[in-house]
Amino acid sequence: MTATGLSATAQEYRQRLNEQPDTQIDAWAAELMRDISIRRGVRDVLSGLRRAMGTDDAGLQRLYTSGGGPIAAVGRTELGEMMVPAISLYCFVAGARSLMPDARERLIAFLTDNFHEIVYI
Repeated sequence: MTATGLSATAQEYRQRLNEQPDTQIDAWAAELMRDISIRRGVRDVLSGLRRAMGTDDAGLQRLYTSGGGPIAAVGRTELGEMMVPAISLYCFVAGARSLMPDARERLIAFLTDNFHEIVYI
């Protein structure tokens, strides 16, 4: 895999991510959210964000709205799970940057946690 620019392991991928500028990390995180939502759904993205950001639904809602996501777009599924429009998932990146001093590390955690998804895509 490394001949194509991909990392062989999640650890190697994390090292490569650490060498990238913030703008690249942000772009890749937003793109990955979009790709995962297409393949597996928005709920899987939100689950991954909860884990990587170390927060609950209330915290995710704060990140979303702080990043420019409209509060009116935050909803719940029939099972009570948080839901936002797939088209606005990128708002979590800007929200993390505005509220979390360690946003870079958390976004890298999201990317690294989904290393196998990236390799699949």
